Order: sequence, then C-alpha cells, then structure tokens
Amino acid sequence: MPSEAEPLLSNQHPRPLASRSQRLSRYFHDELDPRRGDLLLLFCYIITGLLDSSAVFIWGSFVSMQTGNTVYFGLGLVGTDDDRWIKSGVSIAGFCLGSLCFAGFHRTFSPRQRWVLVTSFLIQLACITAAAIIVTIYRPSRDAPLSWLVLVPLALVAFQSSGQAVTSRVLKYNGLTSVVLTSVYCDLFSHPDFLSPKVIGNAEEMRRTGAVICLLFGVILGGLWAHSSVGLMGALWTAALLKAAIVLAWLFWKKEGRLER
Repeated sequence: MPSEAEPLLSNQHPRPLASRSQRLSRYFHDELDPRRGDLLLLFCYIITGLLDSSAVFIWGSFVSMQTGNTVYFGLGLVGTDDDRWIKSGVSIAGFCLGSLCFAGFHRTFSPRQRWVLVTSFLIQLACITAAAIIVTIYRPSRDAPLSWLVLVPLALVAFQSSGQAVTSRVLKYNGLTSVVLTSVYCDLFSHPDFLSPKVIGNAEEMRRTGAVICLLFGVILGGLWAHSSVGLMGALWTAALLKAAIVLAWLFWKKEGRLER
C-alpha cells in the first residue's frame, strides 16, 4: 500500500508534449553540415536559368544575373526608345535590397542553423509564389505596358534570387553564387589541368562544370515555358516547386558533426 506521504497522483512519466517540443526545438537549432551543400547550390542554377530565360523573353529583363541588367540600365540612361532600362533598374534594386536583407538575417542568427536556412528559402519561395499568383491572375504579355503587374513580380523574383547567392557564402562555396557564370567560365577553362584526365577528380572543376550544365538546362526549360501558351506563369510555378524541394532538403539535412557511415 502507498504511504500517506506519497502523493496520490505521482508523475510517473515525463511530459511527452514538453519533451517532444524540446527535441523539435533542438532539431531546428542544429548546425547543418555544409558538405554536399554544393549539390543544392547547383540545383539553384537550374532555378536561375529557368527564371532568367523566361523573364528576358517576356519582361525583357533578367531577374538574377545583374550584369546584363546593368548594361541595359546604362544604355537607358543615355537614351532608349523602350522601357527595358526601367525594368532592369527595378531588378537591380530588388536584388541589392535582397542581398542586404538576407545577409543581415544570416548575420543576426547562427547562419547555418536548420531553422535559419529553412526560413531563408521559405521567404524565397513566398516571393516566387506571390509573383506567380500575380502573373497567373493578370497574365501580362510581352507587349503589356509598364505597370505594377510587371514591376512588382519582377522585383519579388529579383529579391529572392539574392538569397541563393547569400547562401553560397554561408555554406562557404563562394564560387557557386548561382547568379553568374562569367567567373565560372574563367576558372573552369584557366585551370592548369583542364585538358588533363586529372580534371575528372577535381571537385572544384566538377562543380564549375555542373554549374554550366545546370544553368543551361534551366535556360532550356524556361525557354520552353516562355514559348508555350502557359508562358511565364509556368516558369514561375515550376521554380516555386523546385524551391520548395530545397526547403524540404534543409528540413532533413544532416547536422554538423554526425559521422557518415
């Protein structure tokens, strides 16, 4: 029989909800292993090619690669008959603002914690989704006059593109910004072992080659969408699905320090 001093309702088991929430909190605060992160950055090159090719075809402006936009913007300052320079200027501004915001976000918190990377890509996903909704509802054409129906989705997609570039810095793969290929081409073809069989086993050269292939694949995919009846809408929704896949990847990514089997 229980003694009188023993409480009638003793707590025999720990609170399952509390322990579950603590485990979940620890899980989302795990520092993620940056190894193999280059695979996700290469995946981002597909998204870049997809969005840029369709955006140039429909909007006449890049949303990720800002070198071309800078050329368009500069030409517009000295005089042009079209409004491409305005779209390019909006894209540059969106990208620069995004770089400021995403970099500040990662600096404020531990940059490689699971919840930080998941949140960063959720924001990018939200921007693409919002742009896709606008385009789906209003369906702007190539000849549509300049209005918020073009400038807002353009700015949103450019804003999120910077998040990919910032992630390359967070993961310490500075050569895989996913928004430029000029330096990749230079490093790829200037490598001393470029024409040697040794290049096959060189991780950096394989990443550079992968970046070119992935961007080209994305460009072809975006071009197919742009020439179809679905147009830019199809490209944006496809990019949203691909971005969602990256969010899922970060959710289940291996934490730093776990030994590989």
